[in-house]
Amino acid sequence: MITSNLNLVSSNCNNKSQNKNYFQIIVILLFLAVSPTSYSQGIPPPLGADTNIDEHNALITIPEVALLDLEATNGTTVSLNPSAPTEAGLALSFPVTNSSIWLNYSSIIGSTTEPSRNVSVQITSGTVPAGTSLKIAVAADSGNGDGLMGTPSTPIALSNAAQNVITGIGSSYTGNGVNKGHNLQYTLDLLPSAGAYGLLDFDFNETLVITYTLTDY
Repeated sequence: MITSNLNLVSSNCNNKSQNKNYFQIIVILLFLAVSPTSYSQGIPPPLGADTNIDEHNALITIPEVALLDLEATNGTTVSLNPSAPTEAGLALSFPVTNSSIWLNYSSIIGSTTEPSRNVSVQITSGTVPAGTSLKIAVAADSGNGDGLMGTPSTPIALSNAAQNVITGIGSSYTGNGVNKGHNLQYTLDLLPSAGAYGLLDFDFNETLVITYTLTDY
């Protein structure tokens, strides 16, 4: 009986020791669950707690740009006056040219809504003198800007109908001022048809308004 009682006491002691060990394991697990080290090991932090990672949004908007300007050293009024002869039997001096004006532009296109732009020109006031034609030739971009520059057309005779003189302008800028962008050369000449000289009239004295427009494709 004594031996049996001793065994019973020993068994109770073992149970207490095991309960203590279980309690220690539970405490360790709870510590790991809330420790910062556990965050980096993929264990989620408590709700609302900060971590070593955060994020925010960055909103970026590219603005649309469509600007055109005409530049010249001494104003943008162009004089095209044939010289009178100093000897009898001679004609007025044709053709007359002027290349003092430069065309500048700044453009930001939209790849889906406005994939490219053109520059059109037309006479919006006044008429060309009878017996003559007024032509415009646009030079290639001078290379002082950057981007997708437009392509000039061949020389055209100006009229009151809009005509494209530069096409395929993308997102680009020419630089601002004289010697930047596209040089414009005007030429006033007699019509090639016979009898054109007889249509000239010294009472003609009119100012033409020539308008350039940067248009959507």
